Order: sequence, then structure tokens, then C-alpha cells
Amino acid sequence: MPLEIGLWRVDGDPERVPMSSIPLESRLEELIEADPDILGTPLLIIGRQVRTDYGKLIDLLALDADGALHILELKRDRTPREVVAQLLDYASWTSNLTNEDIREIFANYVRERAASTDLDQAFAGMFGASPPEALNTEHTLTVVAGDVDSSTERIVTYLASRGVPINVLFFRYFEDHGHKYLARTWLMDEATITAAESKSQSKKEPWNGSDWYIAFGEEDNVRSWKDARRYGFVSAGGGDWFSRTLRSLPVGARVFVHIPKAGYVGVGTVTQEAQPYEDAELRVDGELRRMTDLDLEAGYQHNVPDDDQDRREWAVAVEWIKTVPREEALWKAGMFANQNSACKLRARFTIDEALRHFEIE
Repeated sequence: MPLEIGLWRVDGDPERVPMSSIPLESRLEELIEADPDILGTPLLIIGRQVRTDYGKLIDLLALDADGALHILELKRDRTPREVVAQLLDYASWTSNLTNEDIREIFANYVRERAASTDLDQAFAGMFGASPPEALNTEHTLTVVAGDVDSSTERIVTYLASRGVPINVLFFRYFEDHGHKYLARTWLMDEATITAAESKSQSKKEPWNGSDWYIAFGEEDNVRSWKDARRYGFVSAGGGDWFSRTLRSLPVGARVFVHIPKAGYVGVGTVTQEAQPYEDAELRVDGELRRMTDLDLEAGYQHNVPDDDQDRREWAVAVEWIKTVPREEALWKAGMFANQNSACKLRARFTIDEALRHFEIE
């Protein structure tokens, strides 16, 4: 059983504040949506009342800092054991969601709220880092309820002990002289859940230590794949978010370059650390030359207001192993794609297909 919570007013003689029922289940959703820290773990809400393929509605969907998906089912009163089957049913659906599916869910969520942020920006704002290259490699199931029956408690405890990441959060609602309070406690502590989860295997593919994914976004008069292919570089910029991951590329990394909505266009090896466009030098025909002196099709400048962000375009010199024009880009269903300018490439299928297509040993 969870630890029971009471609330006392002590500005005079101790007086217990009576517990009451939260007026509406939707109100509980609103509170968690406004501040997910109520759950005790930093979360980014990505969907509310998310419709599954079979017509059911998931109360709340969220991501944690590791990109794991959290499925939240809310019940303001005592919860029957059927809610566990409901959560497992939701988990069977969410387990097949791809990166693109999750981004679409988030896009619909912010669109309904007339917001304009994208998942990458929201994730960085919440956790201070880029989202992992693979989302939904794990998921967590949470029942949020005023109470559960003994059968539900036994089932949840059993599933958690067998490595199913499920728990129950109990909330207590208090009203006192016009003030309203919400308190919470968990059925099982975090150490119990962590120990059980450590027995399960992660779906994340191992990284080979050398391969990186590059998203080369061709923008009007900002950057051009023709330039990059001709002179040997990749670039990104326009804000800290876009250049930060590119600046982390190590010398010697093998990069697989992808043009969004087109496909993979090149494989090469990083030969220099990232440099701002204005200072960057590239080796052209055996001679180091400044990028600003080259005959470039794009301007590599961003028409954005000055602020506290680094808005410069950053370039990384690359020795190409094989490239193709944009019109001959490689794309197959199931290949990896991400909005990060650079990230570790773990997707074995993508690597194998690109090496085969570009005839690279």
C-alpha cells in the first residue's frame, strides 16, 4: 500500500484539512499538463486525448529526457483493475510508433493550442539537450488515480516485479478556506521500478563508434548541396539549436548526409573541426582556401535579428567517399531520418543500404 498523506493547518492549533474529490477528471489532466513535475519526473507533454488506431483515447502522452514514452491514464476516483488492461492495450499501440509518428502527434498537439514550436525546440527547452536519435526505445505506464482496488494493486505490483514499467500515482486533493492543494504518492518507490526495469532489454541499437548522421537542410540562398559536394563540407546554423550538434562532430567521423524530403546523398570522413563560415578554410585542389573566397551558390548567412544566440553558419570539412546529386538521392522506407543537424547513426539498416547503394566497402 502507498504511504497515506494528510495535511494539517498549523497557524494555530493543529487542524487537519479534510480531503475531497477533485471536481473533474479533465481538471487533473490540466494540472499535469501545466506542470508535469507533479509526477516527480521532468516530462515533455506531447499529446492529450491521443486517438489510437482502434478509436481509444490516451489521456496524456509524454517524453522524458531519454526519449522514453510515458503513457498516462487518469482516473479521479477509485480505479478498477480493467484500467491495467487498458494501459497494456495502449502500450501495444505506442510500442510501434516511429520517430515520425511521435513528431506528428506533437505537431497536432501544439497546433490545437495555436503554438508554433517544434519537437526539437520544445525538447531542448525542457531538458537542455537535443532529443536522442531514436525516440520511444522504452515506455512507461502510469495510472494516476484517487485510489485503486486491491486487485489492481496486486496486478500492478506483479507486472512491475516482472519488468513491466508500470506504476500507480495516488493523488490527494484538499480545499481549505478557498485554497486548493494537490498531494501525491506512489504505489511503488522508484528503486523498485528501476531494479525491475534493469532486467529488460533496451531496443536501442548499439553504436559502432564512428558513424554519424547529418541533416543537410537546403534553404534558399543559405546553403547548397552543390557547394558542399564540390568543395567538401557540411554546414548548419541559424541558431544554437542547429549548430550545436554539428560542432560536436569529431575529426575522423564517417558521416552519412541526408537532405530532408529527398534522401541520402553522400558519405565522407570529417577532416577538420567545425568553424564559423567567416573563418572557415577548406582544402581545394591541395590548397587551403577561405570559404568566403570560393565561388559559392549560397550565401551561408542568416537574416535573423541579433540576440544572445550564435546565429552564424558553421562548416565542417569533409573528404567525400561518394556523393550523388540531390536528384539521385537514396531513400527507402524504414531508413533513418532526424531533424538534428548531426547525431550518432545507430540504424544498421540505413548504414547497410547506403554503403551498398554507394558501393562502399
